[in-house]
Amino acid sequence: MSKGYWVTTYRATKDPAKLAAYAQLAPAAVAAAGGKFLVRGAAEEVREQGLKERTVVIEFPTYEQAVAAYDSDAYKKALEALGDGVERDLRIVRGTD
Repeated sequence: MSKGYWVTTYRATKDPAKLAAYAQLAPAAVAAAGGKFLVRGAAEEVREQGLKERTVVIEFPTYEQAVAAYDSDAYKKALEALGDGVERDLRIVRGTD
């Protein structure tokens, strides 16, 4: 089975308080689903029209677990807390293993 990854870039933070509330809930929801944070921070270098955005990469044991984590009740609560506090791009991708 292929690993699954969430790859998220934060384009803009509109409400830091909402982002902080999300940050209190999301790590536990991710960990409960078997997720492991690999990257958390702004890009140090950008190439090929890249942007210096905050980037987060989370690895899950399987692609199916990555999808299930996003759909979990615990993560839905984190998303509810986040609301419209940020503009971001979150993709769930399958690993090549």
